[in-house]
Amino acid sequence: MTARPRRGAAESGADERDDAAFAAFVEARLPHLLKLGRALAGDEQRGADLVQDALERTLLRWRRVDDPEAFVRRAMVNRSVSVWRKVRRERPLTERGDADSGGSERPFDHELLAAVRRLPPRQRAVIALRYYEDLTEAQTAEALGCSIGTVKSQANRAMAALRVQLPTFADREEMS
Repeated sequence: MTARPRRGAAESGADERDDAAFAAFVEARLPHLLKLGRALAGDEQRGADLVQDALERTLLRWRRVDDPEAFVRRAMVNRSVSVWRKVRRERPLTERGDADSGGSERPFDHELLAAVRRLPPRQRAVIALRYYEDLTEAQTAEALGCSIGTVKSQANRAMAALRVQLPTFADREEMS
């Protein structure tokens, strides 16, 4: 059994700074990442799993990550796509209200979230990245590993499906 080399004071100080920087990043961004995870996965628990997995991957590479936000987002999307491929098709989720959401959402946001949950996974990811994360088409394409044209077509199909599912929602948005 070989002994691990002992770390020098400078190296352990750098590790502490890295740990503190990572902890600060997680503390600042966790609520936002959980909402993105919920939007990507269509479910609060699976969304939290996406976030946890992405943060674990980020921590392992923390010193080499230039843009932690983009890295975590990409890791979440990649993990979500992996799940799509494993399952091959998604089982319908039970509809439930998010009573613990803090009440900051408008009343019809629950209708919208339920409609987004019914979208196919790829369309749901495009909607989450384009409209929730406010990424450009190019950034969304990069995050999903597809072309800009695919992002445009998936967004168009998703919006058409949402308009069919929520005809009164479009009217409400125009009034506000």
